[in-house]
Amino acid sequence: MRCTLKPILPSLALGLTVALAACAPSTHSEVPGRAATTSNLPAMKSFSARRGAPVRRSNAEITRDFIDLSFQMESGRQLPYLTKFQGPIKIAVSAGAPASLDRDLSQLIGRLRSEAGIDISRALSGEQAQIIIEAIPRKTLQKAVPQAACFVVPNVSGWAEFKKNRSRGVTDWTRLKSRTRATVIIPSDVSPQEVRDCLHEEVAQALGPLNDLYRLSDSIFNDDNFHTVLTGFDMLILRAYYAPEIRNGMTRGQARAVLPSLLARINPRGASAGARAASVTPQVWNRTIMEALAPRTKPGRRANLAAQAVQIAKTQGWTDNRLAFSLFVQGRVTLGQKPQLAIESFVQSNAIYKRINGSSVQAAHVATQLAAFALSSGQYSTAIQISNEAIPAAQQGENAALLATLLMIKAQALEKSDRDAEAQATRVDALGWGRYGFGSDRNVRARLNEIKALTPRRG
Repeated sequence: MRCTLKPILPSLALGLTVALAACAPSTHSEVPGRAATTSNLPAMKSFSARRGAPVRRSNAEITRDFIDLSFQMESGRQLPYLTKFQGPIKIAVSAGAPASLDRDLSQLIGRLRSEAGIDISRALSGEQAQIIIEAIPRKTLQKAVPQAACFVVPNVSGWAEFKKNRSRGVTDWTRLKSRTRATVIIPSDVSPQEVRDCLHEEVAQALGPLNDLYRLSDSIFNDDNFHTVLTGFDMLILRAYYAPEIRNGMTRGQARAVLPSLLARINPRGASAGARAASVTPQVWNRTIMEALAPRTKPGRRANLAAQAVQIAKTQGWTDNRLAFSLFVQGRVTLGQKPQLAIESFVQSNAIYKRINGSSVQAAHVATQLAAFALSSGQYSTAIQISNEAIPAAQQGENAALLATLLMIKAQALEKSDRDAEAQATRVDALGWGRYGFGSDRNVRARLNEIKALTPRRG
């Protein structure tokens, strides 16, 4: 059985008491991989659909990425053939889905049609669907697939059929030569953002690549989970997947042979860009990162593993996303015990992310840590400045949880700077985004209280 997992966000105990930032990588397995009440909080905010940013890399690099994403699973198992759906694709939602799903799915389908050129639409009543989305309680989902926040499996139509066939070869992606059915399983009792994130990643994997690559800084196909919605790169990969030149049952060599001319046709800007070298990510680094972020790993062991990951990255000569993420992880896991090392790690990580992608969502995640530290040490103007610089990237990345956290930090710093009117307006904005990013009023208030608790006491 093939699993493409949407990893669980670990509740790491940071020194600043705030569980800020990205999801931990999954423990790879073999399944592909996130009631209305009266509230006095402001209305929930949500994002309008927007196109992904243009891809800035060369077609030679994209060819390599396409092959590595399409012919291997996250577990390392090789896929002998490329598979995809043939003809129009219908997508259906089973009963019991969260109320927020409908709008986000409609936006996703619209983007897949316009940006990836895929003939995909909602199934009408009585129509057979190729992709079924079913929402179940998180505990039920994780009892079946413990490390998954959501996942996709082939050849089944719904949760019941998955449970019936999960121990058989029916759901083994390596045995496919074409795709006819797939089921996306998502949790029904999580925040709207988590539902949307699962939709983007798992529907994309139902349609196309089944692997994740840590080296990709501009893709949802990355276990660091900084990107939560499909990017311009992801849409380009899916457009190539469903181009007529790519056929079901192609081998790695056959796909590599047609990709240069295919990408020249659909991405002419990539013909003039220079190709950068990319090294293979050794499994020892993957395992080290995963164990460093695993909830059951003890703090001392976690710090040692993070240091090992940084050392491996440096020994490999990496100056890319993998070194930046290693430093980010080291910052997260040492903040409570070695704050100076943590801050130095965050600063270095931030510099690499900005060099790679400018003011990116990754840099915004790092900035959240730095802004929280500034707030906790009474450097209110610095906390405001860092938050202001990161907020646009959080908005562009459509990450409401990250955006709400940055706004809460800014609001608290404004309040402590005796700028009460600005603080109130900023906090109201934060709460609206928090309802989308964190879900329940209780979760929103909990995050707000965590931020308030960072402020040092007078005297």
